[in-house]
Parts: sequence; structure tokens; C-alpha cells
Amino acid sequence: MRQGSFQWMKSVNKSIILNKIRKDGPISRAQIARETKLTPPTVSSNVKELIDQKIVEESDFGESLGGRKPTMLVINDQAFTIIGVDAGPEHIECIVADLAGKVLKRSQTTLDLPINSEQFLAALKRGIGECLDETSGREENIIGIGVAMHGVVDVERGVSLNAPILGLANIPIKEELEQAFGLEVKVENDARAMALGEYWFGNHGELESMLAVNVGRGVGAGLIIDGKLYHGFSDIAGEIGHMTIDLHGEICECGNRGCLQTFVTGPAIARKVTNRGAANPLTAETVYKLAVGGNRQFADILKESGQAMGVGLTNLIHIVNPEKIVLGGGVSKAEQFILPAIRETIQASALTPSASRTQVEVTKLGDDATLIGAITLLLVDLFELK
Repeated sequence: MRQGSFQWMKSVNKSIILNKIRKDGPISRAQIARETKLTPPTVSSNVKELIDQKIVEESDFGESLGGRKPTMLVINDQAFTIIGVDAGPEHIECIVADLAGKVLKRSQTTLDLPINSEQFLAALKRGIGECLDETSGREENIIGIGVAMHGVVDVERGVSLNAPILGLANIPIKEELEQAFGLEVKVENDARAMALGEYWFGNHGELESMLAVNVGRGVGAGLIIDGKLYHGFSDIAGEIGHMTIDLHGEICECGNRGCLQTFVTGPAIARKVTNRGAANPLTAETVYKLAVGGNRQFADILKESGQAMGVGLTNLIHIVNPEKIVLGGGVSKAEQFILPAIRETIQASALTPSASRTQVEVTKLGDDATLIGAITLLLVDLFELK
């Protein structure tokens, strides 16, 4: 599907109807009309167009209430696909997914570091190209490309302003990819993309607000308020890794002392182990495995990281008061050590009993959480009103 060609779906009424079917399907035309306040003829005409365009289909799930059995409507999840990209910092992973978030194909491209912007863009195009090769013959069914990128992103222009782990800045991702592939491209910070994917596909129910935190080589967060991503005035909302929690702590790569990410990231955990006398350098993954195997010192280090994360999350609870916090990223896999420590710290430190009971859990989307978030960038544009 060439760039902009799905705008036939984007009238106000179509967006209302599509989102209603997405959330509540199988659903009848009459129920859509009642619950959206659109007139039955308006619903019928728009539904006919959506069926003709194959994004909506009729199903046999309706039950008779004494009269004729109603014809029910559902989203045709297999009608279109989306390319999702988790870009860096060590490799580029791409998926092809349907409208229900089911992964159909995937590819992975390892980055040869250090890397410059041109090499990064070339690797990005190569990974996407491999996914497109897998969809040969169905190119017209591709809605677009969603890219989840670490660091600071200018969402409107689709530019990576600062990718600190790669040491790159001002990468024109949207422009380059749209020119290369002729598809709609959306670019978002990886943690915010993950938050959006969690909100849509994480089975969290109806939430007014949710905070998703991605803890790996860095720490980032995405905040959902009233179903929408919050970006802040200059697109840096969610950079919680640089929240100061110890004025006398280690110097962070940003130049400040005691940032959250000096306590809780994979490299920070590995550094703590080294500082406490480990004979050989270890990765955070190895630290976790040895802790599971019974190494009490390593288990305590992971618990300390959980306590530090609990301090940071308590600060955020006091500022934005989300209904739920979801953790993702590589460090979250050590949940048996860090999650109890996080919850205990919040319970001990939050100002009110209700705040102390804020739900904190680990993503159920696993390693694909950010990739699912990347495809959701296009789904939001397709289904929801702007």
C-alpha cells in the first residue's frame, strides 16, 4: 500500500466505526449506531465501504433475541500488514504483523559498531528490505512502517535527534525510509512505542492512564493518558533514566550524578558486580543466571536495583499517579528479584495507601513488546481520531 493510500479510511465517521468494531466486535450495525449516536444509514453506508475495502468483514457470531439473527461485524485482521522495527542499539529487528499484532515474519540485522548515520540508515533499510522480500506479492497490503528508536525523537519530522548509546544525532529516519520504500513511516521513542503497544495489546483492560518502563541498556518510559501518548513540550517526556535519585551518586553518561540508570540498567548491574570484587567481568544476564543458581551476593545486587527502581517509580507515582506501571526490557526478566523490591519500596514510600497499591507488573508481550509498539504507531493512525 503506497504512502498515504489508506486515507480512504480516515473520515471522522469511519474512524469512529472502525474503532468501535476494533474494541467491541463482533458488533452489529444497529449497536454501533446506538452507541456512537451515528444514524443507521450513516453506519450502513460507511460499513459497506469498509467491507468493500476489506478492512471489515461480516461474521456469524450474532445471536437472535427473538427476531432475525443480526449480522455481526469484525475487523479483518489479515487484510493488511504493517512493518515494525526495533532500531538498535546493537541490532535492528524487523517484523511483519497483521492488524491483530500477530507476528508473521521477522528479520534481524546486527549493527557493526561503532557506526555512523549513513551506515545505520543502510542497516535499517537492509533489515526492512528483508521483511519486504518475505511479503512478495502482497506489497499493496502493507499499511506502513513503524520505527521504535532509542533516545530523543522528533516525532513530527521522524528524526532521531539524539541516540546516545549509538553516539548519533539528527538521523532523518522518516525521510530516508519513505523515499526508499514509498510507504507511510512513523518514528517514535522506543519506550513510548512500547507503552502504546502495551495499551493496545497487553490485555490491561480499560485504563485511563498507564506508565510503561523499558529497562535495558538505558531506562525510558512512555506515559498513556486518556488513551494517548504524552510527549511533553519538546518530545522528551519519559526520559526517566536521567531522573536524579542520589545527588552524590555515580556520574552518568549525561554528565549528571546519581541518575536512575546508573543504578538499574544492565551495564549498571554488571558494573556493581565488578566493583564488588568479581574475578571476571560479567554481563547482567549472567549475574541473573547465577543469582537464580543460588549466588546470594548477586541476588542482593539485583534486589538493590529493584529498590532504586522503586524510588524512581515512587517519584513518578507522585507526579503522574498512573493506574498501572508495566516493566519491559532485558532487566525486567529478573523480575523474581527486582519486582518484589520495587513493590516493597513503593508501599513503604508512597504518600497515600491508594498510591502505595499502584499495580506494577512485567510485560506479557515479552521480547516483542517494543516491536508490537512499533506496529501500533500505524494502527493508531488507522483506527483513531486525531
